[in-house]
Amino acid sequence: MSDPIQARRTSDGRVLLRVPYSTDNLNAVRTLAGRRWIAELKSWSVQDAPDLPAHLAAAFAGRRVIWEVEPESPLLPGVPGPDGLLRRASDAMRARHLSPRTIDAYLHWTRRFATFAARDPSTWNEQLLGSFLTRLATEGKVSASTQNQALNALLFVFKEALGREAGRLDSVVRAKRPERLPVVLSREEVRLILSQMGGVPRLMATLLYGAGLRLMECCQLRVKDLDFGLGEVVVRSGKGGKDRRVMLPSSAREALKAHLSAVKVLHTEDLARGLGTVELPGALARKYPNAEREWGWQWAFPADRHYVAVESGVRRRHHLHETVLQKAFREARFKSGIAKPAGCHTLRHSFATHLLEDGYDIRTIQELLGHADVSTTMIYTHVLNRGGGGS
Repeated sequence: MSDPIQARRTSDGRVLLRVPYSTDNLNAVRTLAGRRWIAELKSWSVQDAPDLPAHLAAAFAGRRVIWEVEPESPLLPGVPGPDGLLRRASDAMRARHLSPRTIDAYLHWTRRFATFAARDPSTWNEQLLGSFLTRLATEGKVSASTQNQALNALLFVFKEALGREAGRLDSVVRAKRPERLPVVLSREEVRLILSQMGGVPRLMATLLYGAGLRLMECCQLRVKDLDFGLGEVVVRSGKGGKDRRVMLPSSAREALKAHLSAVKVLHTEDLARGLGTVELPGALARKYPNAEREWGWQWAFPADRHYVAVESGVRRRHHLHETVLQKAFREARFKSGIAKPAGCHTLRHSFATHLLEDGYDIRTIQELLGHADVSTTMIYTHVLNRGGGGS
């Protein structure tokens, strides 16, 4: 008899699926909305929905689908054990308007710690937390930033979900933070890579370099954030939830105008088909019911296909997935014959370094990059082996 499909609901509105590998099963997984592979759990994560059990039964015809139920926790009666804690932590993070990626990361570390502790959350203490963090550094050999992320996540969970402080963690073995310089491309190398790219990925890469944008800042640009009159790009809710203004590179203006004209035609066609809505941040959809169809709120770089929002069942377009640009950049780098381990974020490092070469002062570059502390920006002076004045 074939192995069953194991399904378990999680607190963040998703379902984890453990699916025995086969071509048929993989094809079945591809029919599921919002799927993503969670390597550390050896499971697929998909969006939960009322009709998901029926969809799974149809997709995996001939196989049993077993829905797992976790035992109750004395800490949170009536709610599945660790999942109840995850739900409480998730609600606290959303109430504090943490970014979706931060929430995903914090919930990931909470699940890993729950697996490590292998006991009820009411018995978690600083000794267990210290052992977990030490093991990450000594056995897992994680970087200092990864260990700090795990620590911040679990301190948040202890305080906001368990209702108590974690206590002192003096005995934790800290991962060492190496002093490494960022990879930077020369102007010629940037030109070579961009020349090997085309279409929307090339336009987005030009913005990454010409405006110093982070990858997701570029993917999440909306039409209203591009000001051709002032020659500016407004970055909304960047790292740390901060807005900032950066220059709109002149080399991208005409191509960007042509691109937006094509996107507007696509949006008009969607509206004619009864579609054309876009996800809005926070509660804006309730405050401004018609805004989700307005041209200004549309993604500047929309995806080719629609998706169905789990909460509302509405078909929408998402912004272009970041992996599309990452893959295009990687292929262009290989074609250019550049051996440096450069990625999309390298364009941001190159932007800052080239501004410093051109004589811009460090404070101006700090503002353009959106760094909270100038010491973060100072690393580019070391790339050039110069002092802070750029001399």
